[in-house]
Amino acid sequence: MTALLTAASRAATALEAARDHLLALQSPEGWWKGELRTNVTMDAEDLLLREFLGVRTAAETAGAARWIRSQQQAGGGWANFHDGPADLSTTVEAYTALRLAGDPPSAPHLRAAAALVRDLGGVESTRVFTRIWLAMFGQWRWEDLPVIPPEIVFLPPWCPLNVYDWACWARQTIVPLTIVTAHRPVRRLPFGLAELRTGRTARRGPRTGWDAAFAALDHVLHRYERRPLAGLRRAALRRAAEWVVARQEADGSWGGIQPPWVYSLIALHLSGYDVSHPVMRRGLAGLDRFTIREDGSRRLEACQSPVWDTALAVIALLDAGLPRDHPALDRAGEWLLREEIRGPGDWAVRRPGLTPGGWAFEFDNDGYPDVDDTAEVILALGRWGRSAARDAVRRGLCWTAGMASRDGGFAAFDADNTRALCLRLPFCDFGAVIDPPSADVTAHVVEALAAEGLARSPVVRRAVTWLLRAQEPDGSWFGRWGANHVYGTGAVLPALAAAGVPPAAPCVRRAVAWLEAHQHLGGGWGEDMRSYRDPAWIGRGEPTASQTAWALIGLLAAGERGPSVERGVAWLAGTQRPDGTWDEPYYTGTGFPGDFFINYHLYRLVFPVSALGRYLRAGEGAREGTP
Repeated sequence: MTALLTAASRAATALEAARDHLLALQSPEGWWKGELRTNVTMDAEDLLLREFLGVRTAAETAGAARWIRSQQQAGGGWANFHDGPADLSTTVEAYTALRLAGDPPSAPHLRAAAALVRDLGGVESTRVFTRIWLAMFGQWRWEDLPVIPPEIVFLPPWCPLNVYDWACWARQTIVPLTIVTAHRPVRRLPFGLAELRTGRTARRGPRTGWDAAFAALDHVLHRYERRPLAGLRRAALRRAAEWVVARQEADGSWGGIQPPWVYSLIALHLSGYDVSHPVMRRGLAGLDRFTIREDGSRRLEACQSPVWDTALAVIALLDAGLPRDHPALDRAGEWLLREEIRGPGDWAVRRPGLTPGGWAFEFDNDGYPDVDDTAEVILALGRWGRSAARDAVRRGLCWTAGMASRDGGFAAFDADNTRALCLRLPFCDFGAVIDPPSADVTAHVVEALAAEGLARSPVVRRAVTWLLRAQEPDGSWFGRWGANHVYGTGAVLPALAAAGVPPAAPCVRRAVAWLEAHQHLGGGWGEDMRSYRDPAWIGRGEPTASQTAWALIGLLAAGERGPSVERGVAWLAGTQRPDGTWDEPYYTGTGFPGDFFINYHLYRLVFPVSALGRYLRAGEGAREGTP
């Protein structure tokens, strides 16, 4: 008993310090927002964008170049996540940006980068998006790129390969790129990149089935591109530009994320929008809001997560025992209510009769509310418990339930966005381009609806069935938006508990066994981003605070109170910094599985606060129930 009290005391001390640190990070307006760090393609492409538009300045260039240099690995390359392998396309884009900044190819850091690029296959083996950037600056032939014509904007939603077959982030990127690739612009650089070439054609295996069919289609489209129907092409370019302009957000962004933002600015510029046009001015000015400047360097966030961070912070603070009427929670709850989105968006293409009522990821992302954020906000506002939130929660519940896909699962932004035909296009060689249901999003919806008394509703029953079918043979669940099986499993176990699945159920026992089997000897959990491509990494990686917290939240929801939980809590308490937070250089958030990864700087704090709070609450319950 003394040992248990000592462990509880250490956990309580750690929780108090973490809670106080989290409270200190709240903005006066009520929101929380941690930095969202990705990779240096954000900074390289920002410089290339500004060069293309003719607005690049010496100060911007110097700051971005300083940051890019600071992220280069000892082997000469740049990775997409901390301590990850060098990525060819990222390295080529970083190298090009540094050449643009004036670094000579003879400099040691660029010589090392160029040698690595050649070893990895040269620019010939880079992804399509990288070669599009190179083509815009005369470093690649447009004729050697896959074609997606702007005429696709005329395809109706029922037709295969219409723009709504792509996920929201992909369609907002593809539409402006159809404009760019139709114009085939060239803004020549004052240097070449011959040192990055191998002189060999990138090897591709024999194409069969759909791959062969789409290769043939690409050949036909190339022929059409040489002599498009003039009237149809003009109409398509006009319609595509109108589509892009209509989706600019209030902060000047497109979708609140970097890829469609930069391509939309380039596409509109090619469509006749001068940089002084209000749409262009808003777009360029908005990038400043996503720019972090410190120590003479300059880096861009790919997107921002204030709604997500705020909802998670509210849940964490309530888990920590903060009273519901605490001023910090009141400010956060009132801010979240103001962020509710009551207007239409692209989601309505698949759900035209559904009444709006959700939340997005960012400050001004009103065109794209998402199911995951809405579920977490419902949980936060429901637990906040203010009467002012009842109507918003009710609308959020209705909208979320209406976004169920036909199979019962839930995706992030769209319902039934599952046409895999898009994946076959030669153009789509990077990232997730569709938005099918995932275990983590479905779990968050189940948890949110169950918390509002809907555990026995048909939509929750179907979602739970979906989750049970999605369980991996080893007992874990795949994590779409977080790394990886630790995230998925840590999300599903609380959802199953909320839906009434008993701790003794075989699906729960198998998940618990998987988590326990993948705990480090020191007590923590970690899973490397390489697990998305290499199964040998599943459940393996350096332990992190956020992933340890996810595992603990899952185990506690499953009724576990044994050695694995105690060791996990001890690891959190033992690795906490004096200021109450945790070091976490490793990336644990996912943008595109296998391709694009995120270090959410608030994850290292909000999830440990939740885990420690739930641990202590479970311990109090156990002690109260002891005779």
